[in-house]
Amino acid sequence: MKRQNIFLRVWYFYFNGFKNMGTWSRQVWIVILVKLFIMFVILKIFFFPDFLKKTFDNDKQRSEHVLEVLTKSK
Repeated sequence: MKRQNIFLRVWYFYFNGFKNMGTWSRQVWIVILVKLFIMFVILKIFFFPDFLKKTFDNDKQRSEHVLEVLTKSK
């Protein structure tokens, strides 16, 4: 018996599982993927702008600001 690469075996395991999945299960996975897309892409664009890129011009200024914020005492 020839042993396949572990990554190929894992890939085929999930591929066959999704291929043999019922209609209801596929709809649930589609809802999950749409929710993840909304959470990580849409919300990031509109609610979490890149503060450092807007505020500072170069990497040196950004790194100095981050170091200052992390090391200042309360």
